[in-house]
Amino acid sequence: MELFDVYSLFDVAPVRARGCTVWDDKGQEYLDLYGGHAVISVGHCHPHYVAALKEQLDRIGFYSNSVRNPLQEQLAKRIGEVSGYEDYSLFLDNSGAESNENAAKLASFHTGKDRIIAFRRSFHGRTSGAVALTDNPAIISPFNAHHRVTFCDLNDGTAVADELAKGGVAAVIVEGIQGCGGIHVPEPGFLQHLSRLCEHYHAALILDEVQSGYGRTGKFFAHQWAGIRPDIITLGKGIANGFPCGGILISPAFRPRKGMLGTTFGGNYLACAAALAVLDIIEQEDLVENARVVGEYLKAHLPQSPRIKEVRGRGLMLGIEMNESVAPLRKALLYDKHIFTGVAGTNMIRLLAPLCLTQAEADRFLQAFNEVLAQ
Repeated sequence: MELFDVYSLFDVAPVRARGCTVWDDKGQEYLDLYGGHAVISVGHCHPHYVAALKEQLDRIGFYSNSVRNPLQEQLAKRIGEVSGYEDYSLFLDNSGAESNENAAKLASFHTGKDRIIAFRRSFHGRTSGAVALTDNPAIISPFNAHHRVTFCDLNDGTAVADELAKGGVAAVIVEGIQGCGGIHVPEPGFLQHLSRLCEHYHAALILDEVQSGYGRTGKFFAHQWAGIRPDIITLGKGIANGFPCGGILISPAFRPRKGMLGTTFGGNYLACAAALAVLDIIEQEDLVENARVVGEYLKAHLPQSPRIKEVRGRGLMLGIEMNESVAPLRKALLYDKHIFTGVAGTNMIRLLAPLCLTQAEADRFLQAFNEVLAQ
């Protein structure tokens, strides 16, 4: 049997990692400025994280959600304290896509409506509802294409108001910062307007913080730069530093009923142990502030070049939009300079480094980037 060939792969096989450094099977060292799609939040193989998982595995690795799991209760309390959402509830699942799926379902249950407003260039996942909310026809099968979804332009409050006025809208879903769509940042005034509109039309405001949350932008959630409190916040990626985990934070206006949401593996002991360790490290090492400071440093010191069209983002969620295809630049960074980066579309290099990135490591990237630009 062979693997189902759906991924475009670079010829690099990582076998060991620590912090922001990865080593491949040939012993070559790489600087990781992509964190496996923003998943590695506190650095690879942090000793506290590794110890927490090992210790938990020695006790109990799994039981179903038919019994109490004290680690879930601890995690809910800690996320509430760290994020400032102590009055919200937590539902744990397995991934960002599942979180967005559950958020849309919960909004529909709560409002009794079935239409959702999303935004062009959005990405919310690949499960049936989440992919229908994603503005990419190439990954939406006919089976997924029958949900009632309306796409508006990001930062176009008038278009959203017009759609809400037509009725039948259960929720508006927006990313804290659009990731796959090109690091487009919603304007604070736009998010504030969305919050008011959703309240007026009795629609839920869902903030997809799967990629932009967990300290990546210099606040715990990217939407906190706008000073709003959405109805539902979705989590994934960096929540457990590589262990599959996701969740949604739910406003106290929502009332649960038995069986409304469910999952087999969501909130299992190992996932909770990993997620609790991540919060320990974020707090002990002040990684939210580090993401802000090092991100601002990176952004300020990127070279001035006619080849660069624009630099966007906040903290350690940055996009360098070029006036050309970035494929040759990314290959040069990987194979010549041994630095992992990502892309968004064909013209943007996307940086999603672990939140522990140091200024010295940022300088290594800046020097390498200057050199490949000069080639």
